[in-house]
Amino acid sequence: MSDAAWLLVRAGRRRVGLALADVVEVLDPGPVYPVPSAEPALRGVTTARGAIVPLVHLGALLEGSRCPERRAETTVLVRLEGRQVCLEVDEAEEVLREPGLPVPAGAALPFAAAVARYDGGLVPLLDFGALGVRITETIPA
Repeated sequence: MSDAAWLLVRAGRRRVGLALADVVEVLDPGPVYPVPSAEPALRGVTTARGAIVPLVHLGALLEGSRCPERRAETTVLVRLEGRQVCLEVDEAEEVLREPGLPVPAGAALPFAAAVARYDGGLVPLLDFGALGVRITETIPA
């Protein structure tokens, strides 16, 4: 992770980092079409780059809650476990080029691969492996 770069996003009440290597594009949200799912963070499907992809509210996914009524204004198209998924976020803030640090002992960050120092605090850097498994297990292909 020494040469890692991260896209910092605000998702719900959190700021998190997404591995830039897995980010395809930051997009304005398009139309969304509801689909049945056991995952409450799945808002539905949308189109991105000519394909139909799941749209997951990242803040709700991390908190284990349902999507808020109001849609966010930004989506980030990412590659998770070989699939493309749109993550709904409140804002894509900036790119951080900093090595990840170990997650502090006892920290309740189940999706964090590492943390980074930013703006006087620590920002969880998401483990797309763990996050991708959660999404792909609950969303039909």
